[in-house]
Amino acid sequence: MFIELTNTPRDYAWGAFDGIAAFTGRPASGAPEAELWFGTHPGSPSHTPRTFPSSASAHANLRDWVAADPEGLLGSAEAAELPILLKVLAARTPLSLQVHPSAEQAQQGYADEVARGVAAEAFSRSYKDPHPKPEIIVAVSETFEALCGFRPADEVAVFAEDLASVLAASTTATAPLLRLRDVPTAVEPVVDWLLSGRPDAADCVAAVTAVARDGAVAGLRSATTFATVAELNAHYPDDPGVVIAALLNRVTLRRGECLYAPAGTLHAYLRGVGIELMTASDNVLRGGLTPKHVDNQELLRVLSFEQGDPSLLAPRRPAAHLTVYAPPAPFALTVCELADQEQRIGSGPAIVLVESGSIAVNGRDGSAPLAKGCAVFVPASEKDVQISGTGRVWLATTGSAPV
Repeated sequence: MFIELTNTPRDYAWGAFDGIAAFTGRPASGAPEAELWFGTHPGSPSHTPRTFPSSASAHANLRDWVAADPEGLLGSAEAAELPILLKVLAARTPLSLQVHPSAEQAQQGYADEVARGVAAEAFSRSYKDPHPKPEIIVAVSETFEALCGFRPADEVAVFAEDLASVLAASTTATAPLLRLRDVPTAVEPVVDWLLSGRPDAADCVAAVTAVARDGAVAGLRSATTFATVAELNAHYPDDPGVVIAALLNRVTLRRGECLYAPAGTLHAYLRGVGIELMTASDNVLRGGLTPKHVDNQELLRVLSFEQGDPSLLAPRRPAAHLTVYAPPAPFALTVCELADQEQRIGSGPAIVLVESGSIAVNGRDGSAPLAKGCAVFVPASEKDVQISGTGRVWLATTGSAPV
């Protein structure tokens, strides 16, 4: 049996107006559509309008299906949640600067907030669950813009030198930032200071954003960095995150390229459409560029200040029509480019999502025909599943990739 998955896109303000609609092949709603979720996460569990073949059982969403038969769907009578969450993400404007905790940090943070009596739905709640949240995103649009990880020390030094060259005068407010010319590895105290809320830190943000808006930076080595600062400041005026962004890697993913954000890595998605896969956690510690809760103290506790190039994840290609993204995390994402052929994908639990074409998911008891934008859940009880037809298909699995 296969269970059809649908959902209502999340209407976060940063969402694109047509990205998810174009991916799924339906008319745009006219409102922002930011994320389309596939999974059991309580924030937006997938709707389940039908099964293939038809079943005497009927449940409104995948979460209810799992509660009724955890062993059949997830392979364990003790399992309560599908441990992965698949999303179509479409960003029109920047998302928050954020970081995710490690397993140990998540357990500690969650236990602490529970012990302090912080309500589960409180605005100030940082840890919604005791789980880590590693994630990958693969560009679906021709380009996908992001920030990820602190830049190499030599690039930080160049930015500080260029900033010094265009400041009208060296001020007390910008002094901590300018010290990066000589000690470009000292990003931690600078980030701590920028997030402190001190008046001189706010003055620094104002000074840097004023420079970024000035045409005099166009010929500098850091011109693109100043352009990023100006871009972010247009959306989040005077937010310290716009200056922190200058210390991060700006990444332009091409279609099919993958960004990996391990625990502790500060990152933000800026613009584009992508397929995102993660563990089913809601632990997000924000550091700016958002109206949501910013917990500076906890962010600094879990943040890695390691400097280097961004974490692009190279896929493996076991066959000409298969691309597998397998990070050091308990999930994998596979793209199958089928041309009137069949591909074995093994057993569930898994999610199959069709980007283009017309395919069928074939199992022991029947077949699920899927067109563009359609998705099904493959339960653990299905042990030998194949997909066939012509089209581009995304396969999200727990553990290692089955192909």
